[in-house]
Amino acid sequence: MQEALAEAELAPAHGDVPIGAVLVHGERVIARGHNRREVDQDPTAHAELLALRAGAHHLGSWRLGGCTLYVTLEPCVMCAGALVLARLDRVVFAADDPKAGAVGALYDVPRDPRLNHTVEVVRGVDAQASSALLKGFFAARRRGR
Repeated sequence: MQEALAEAELAPAHGDVPIGAVLVHGERVIARGHNRREVDQDPTAHAELLALRAGAHHLGSWRLGGCTLYVTLEPCVMCAGALVLARLDRVVFAADDPKAGAVGALYDVPRDPRLNHTVEVVRGVDAQASSALLKGFFAARRRGR
C-alpha cells in the first residue's frame, strides 16, 4: 500500500485527486497508476483502470488472475466492474468512499455472486494515511478558491 500512496502523491502535481494504484502479480509490482482525469481530460483515467491496462499489457492478457490491486481509495462502480471483468484475484484498498464506493460502501460489485467472477476484498489498509492525503488535497483546493 505504501507504493500506492507514493503513486497517489504524484496526482496533485497536475491537478488530479491523489488516488494511486499498484498491481502486483505474485510478489512483483507489474503496473502502477494514479488519477489522470484532469491532465488527460479523460473521465476513465482513474488510477485503478490505468494500472489494470498497464498490467494487462505487461502480461499480454486481459485476464489478470494471480494479481492483486492495491488502491488508496475504495473503487467506484466503473473501477469495481473492471476488477470483475479483469478476473482479478484480490483488491486491497485503504480509505472507504461513502459517496461513490462500489466495494462495500454503496454497492459491493466485486463480491456480487450474480456475476461470473468474484474478487476477494481487503479494506482499511493504511486508511488513515490515505484519508489524510485526500483531506489535505481538498483543503488546499478550498483555500485556493
